[in-house]
Amino acid sequence: MVGAGPAGCVAATILARSGARVRILDRAIFPRDKLCGDTVNPGTVAILKRLQLAASLDACGLPIEGMRISGENGVVVEGRYPDGTIGRAVLRRHFDWMLLQDAIASGAQFEPGVPVRRAIVDNGRVKGVALDRGCELRADVTIAADGRRSALAFGLGLAAHPTRPRRWAMGTYFEEPTHASTLGEMHVRGGHYVGVAPVPGGLTNVCLVREWHVGDSPLGPSAAIAEALASDALLRDRFRDARMVTTPTALGPLAVDIAGTPPDGLLLAGDAAGFIDPMNGDGLRFAIRGAELSAGAALDALAHGWDGVHRRLAQSRRREFAAKWRFNRTVRSLVASRPAVAIAAAGARFAPSVLRHAMVYAGDCA
Repeated sequence: MVGAGPAGCVAATILARSGARVRILDRAIFPRDKLCGDTVNPGTVAILKRLQLAASLDACGLPIEGMRISGENGVVVEGRYPDGTIGRAVLRRHFDWMLLQDAIASGAQFEPGVPVRRAIVDNGRVKGVALDRGCELRADVTIAADGRRSALAFGLGLAAHPTRPRRWAMGTYFEEPTHASTLGEMHVRGGHYVGVAPVPGGLTNVCLVREWHVGDSPLGPSAAIAEALASDALLRDRFRDARMVTTPTALGPLAVDIAGTPPDGLLLAGDAAGFIDPMNGDGLRFAIRGAELSAGAALDALAHGWDGVHRRLAQSRRREFAAKWRFNRTVRSLVASRPAVAIAAAGARFAPSVLRHAMVYAGDCA
């Protein structure tokens, strides 16, 4: 297993529980920070409970009862998740650490601080990974869960950054003593959006996602976030006296396209299997449910060989995610168009129930 993020740890846990010998490699030392909106939507919470993972999430995560969405013309719509369903807000360093501990407790071996350089390919099949100083690690199944800059997926020519969208994410934490909420927030503007969420410790997570191209303003993350907040009629007063308590970080370009089928011996999971951006807050569900599907494919390959494994996995992913992929593409196209944002905001003013239903769908409440 290459990568100890949520996808890698969930897949590793499932495999280890099924009796497979699992070794997790990651270049980072855990716990580690990760740029993220820090929210786990209700659908993801339900999957974790079904898999009996991250048992302390309810105790250490703040409840998220719904979403507040605003548009450029001042329209604000709030939607609560149905039937008392809630998501959770938790720092990614803590969330990832919970899942890693589950994997280790299930019998997986973890080796931190180990960068993986490339896949070992022999006669068209991946036989393991190459590490530093000429070291190799051989395996019957290799799962690339090493994120949106996957050394394995990019190294094999399976992954590429598309020309569009070319969005970058920038995030930091504020002390915001005058505001407390149990809602996640998404403030959609033409060309960018700002996600806001309460997190444990009395902090507020602020993430800016915007288009960024060569020749654009060379603003760093700190200045870009400050500019976005100061120029926003809904957010400027709220954050005028809020104190930024962490150095902002940036990540991009976000989008990753996957073309072609991985060679036998290799499976992709998490962001390494394709990534757009976190617009709808459902990235963790794609990662965790996708990891569950990849773990099932790995067990299939170990038991019966590789014939048809990739085809069946692709079919499973389409059944699971195709409708949500279409929904997310529609929302992202809307955000990229200032006129479309204005039209959607006007529609929300007269038919807010439509947007509330969309919030429920985005939260995977079903």
